[in-house]
Amino acid sequence: MAVAITRTDLSARELRLAASKAKDSSAARRVLAIALVLEGVARRSAAETCGMDRQTLRELDAEIAALIEAHGATARNRDILCSMPGIGAVTAAAMLTLLPEIGTLQRKQVASLTGLAPITRQSGQWQGKSFIGGGRKPLRDALYMPALVAMRFNPELKAKYEALRTVGKPAKVAIFVVMRKLIEMANALVRADRMWTLKTA
Repeated sequence: MAVAITRTDLSARELRLAASKAKDSSAARRVLAIALVLEGVARRSAAETCGMDRQTLRELDAEIAALIEAHGATARNRDILCSMPGIGAVTAAAMLTLLPEIGTLQRKQVASLTGLAPITRQSGQWQGKSFIGGGRKPLRDALYMPALVAMRFNPELKAKYEALRTVGKPAKVAIFVVMRKLIEMANALVRADRMWTLKTA
């Protein structure tokens, strides 16, 4: 049985303190796992760190969802994110946790914070290959599978991926571009406070 988190305004540090004082070891592990998620640790890694099984992981997801639901603006942002093909409740929760600034950023800023902005190595006339890096790696990791799904069900992103492959870009590079477009689109929708809709000709 899940242990309800009745306070919804606690920081990760306060949750850690609560976990250290909990008399029930199961409750302590669950609260600590939520603290880790708030600190940017992937939910599965947080669950493994705290010795949770799959059932407890599902309960953890439910508690994270309850925390989001308790805050009207955050719940609205979750609904906006979930309207996008490829993004479900778990990914939306990860995005809101790992990128609390979503909806307040410019396009280049959100790509940079996610670590998906291309970085070019250049010296004089020599120019190396572009690469990505830095930023918030847990967030970047959380976007990988949603990007693969979005490539199938979001016509705009599917067209972008196919265009890059047609001109000879490696599949991995094309996927990273889709990931960047996905987070940029999510940021724009949250900023505009509107749901994703399929573009019609």
